[in-house]
Amino acid sequence: MAILIRADDLGYSEAINYGIAKSVLEGVVNNVGVMVNMPATEHGLNLLKNVDVCYGCHTNICVGKPLTDPQFIPSITTTTGTFKSSKEYRQAKEDFVVLEEVLLEIEAQYHKFVELTGRQPQYFEGHAVESPNLVKGLQMIAEKYQLKYSGFSFDGKPMLVNQTKVYVSMDSMKPDYNPYQSLKKLVEAPHKDGVDMLILHPGYLDDFILNTSSLTIPRTKEVAMAIHPDTKALLKQANIQLLTYADL
Repeated sequence: MAILIRADDLGYSEAINYGIAKSVLEGVVNNVGVMVNMPATEHGLNLLKNVDVCYGCHTNICVGKPLTDPQFIPSITTTTGTFKSSKEYRQAKEDFVVLEEVLLEIEAQYHKFVELTGRQPQYFEGHAVESPNLVKGLQMIAEKYQLKYSGFSFDGKPMLVNQTKVYVSMDSMKPDYNPYQSLKKLVEAPHKDGVDMLILHPGYLDDFILNTSSLTIPRTKEVAMAIHPDTKALLKQANIQLLTYADL
C-alpha cells in the first residue's frame, strides 16, 4: 500500500521553512511545494540543500509581491503592488482573474523555480485560490513546458496526475483537526483504484504568518505529527510506501 504526503508553502516565511524542513529531515514528508515569489524562498531551499526531496512549483497569486510588473496584472494585484488576498478571492461572486494576466505570473513563477533549483518542478500546482482562470492558466503552462500538473480537488472526486487517480485529503481547516487521525484514516481505508494523498501545511508561526494566513495552529500540529514516533510506527506496521510525484 502507498500514500503520497505533500507539504505546501516552502518560502512563505522563515518560520514556515523551519517547520517544513523539520518535517522532511526528521519526519515523513518527501514532497514539498515551493512558493517562489516570497523573500524567504531561498532560505527554505537552503535548509533542504542536498536533501532528496521531490519539489513542486506551488504557484501563488494571493500573498506577497508578484514577479510580474503589477501594471500588467491589475486583476490580481492591489494598488500597492501586492497580490490580492485569498479572502478577496473567496468573497468574490465571480472569477475576476483575467486569464491573459495570470498566465504572465504563472510563467514567471515557473521560470523563477527553474532559476532557483536548476531544474524543472517535479509537479506543478496552485496555492489556495479557487479560480477557474488560474486553473486554466496552470494547465496551459504545464502543457507548454510538459510539467506534471497536479490540480485542485474540492469536491471529493479524484484528480488525475499523469493518468493516475489521486484522492486528496486536506483536513487542516476543519474544527478539532487531528493530523494523525487524518493520516490513520487513509491508512485504514485506502482507495483501491488510485493513490491517496495527504496535503499538509507544516510550519512554525511568526508575525508574518499570523498577519497573512488564516491557517496557524494546525501548521504546528502537522510538524508534530510528521516527526512523531507514533506516525512512523503507524506507517511501518501497515507496510506503507511513501510515494513522490515521480512515482505517478
